[in-house]
Amino acid sequence: MSASSSDNPEVAHAITASGILTNYHDLGSGPAVLLIHGSGPGVSAWANWRPVMPALAQQRRVLAPDMAGFGYSERPEAFAYGDAWVAQAVGLLDALDIERADLVGNSFGGGLALALAIRHPERVRRLVLMGSVGVPFELTAGLDAVWGYEPSFEAMRGLLDIFAFDRGLVNDELARLRYQASIRPGVQESFAAMFPAPRQRWVDALASPEEDIRRIPHETLIVHGREDRVIPLANAITLSTWIARSQLHVYGRCGHWTQIEHAARFARLVIDFLAEASPDEPLPLTSPPL
Repeated sequence: MSASSSDNPEVAHAITASGILTNYHDLGSGPAVLLIHGSGPGVSAWANWRPVMPALAQQRRVLAPDMAGFGYSERPEAFAYGDAWVAQAVGLLDALDIERADLVGNSFGGGLALALAIRHPERVRRLVLMGSVGVPFELTAGLDAVWGYEPSFEAMRGLLDIFAFDRGLVNDELARLRYQASIRPGVQESFAAMFPAPRQRWVDALASPEEDIRRIPHETLIVHGREDRVIPLANAITLSTWIARSQLHVYGRCGHWTQIEHAARFARLVIDFLAEASPDEPLPLTSPPL
């Protein structure tokens, strides 16, 4: 899986991260920022982050892996999802000899970024959470539809309508591409194994304890779409209340795809946030007790 051996833009570099053969994108130079994608069917790091990676890579070294079971990373049989995703993200940093990185997590990836910051605070400089899970909430009809996806073009078209506020962004061509990605061999099997019904338990499993979130010392940017039908805006408000060093940015006329619906504005917001100087910003040295 090298960039030179494939014409598929979703396939980039390959490296073993915590025992998982991981497909990852590596663009730009400078301080590292790790992008963790969401959990929609047929998703990959490239599909999730393609509108913003070039802009971010002008200022940073951008790392965007396919998490285990998604995209073109390994999908081991009988794989225990959950904590292994956090271990994979840390393993990628280890494999690339990166001591500390900024984290940007989207939805499901926000929950993983939160958990990583709690368990390995010394590996994180700043944190960006976009449309994030990671706190308790009642399963929405939109998220239930995403995790309960059964492959068909019509089902994928319906999901894209849920994701975006602007229906002009979700044409049949995009739906067809995402549908084809969702029916590659092994993809639906691994996806169905991640979030089987009843699905409220997976919302709960991705949540970190309130007391741990309140102890997060990192400067944190929380971003949410006001019209998000997948993850409630209340999540962002909760996170901004619990994380002391946080700021909240809400995009109006925006659904769950902030990085796509407002790509240029989102990229600028993140670049400016990561570039800010904060002389009293703490450097976590040790992980809290588990």
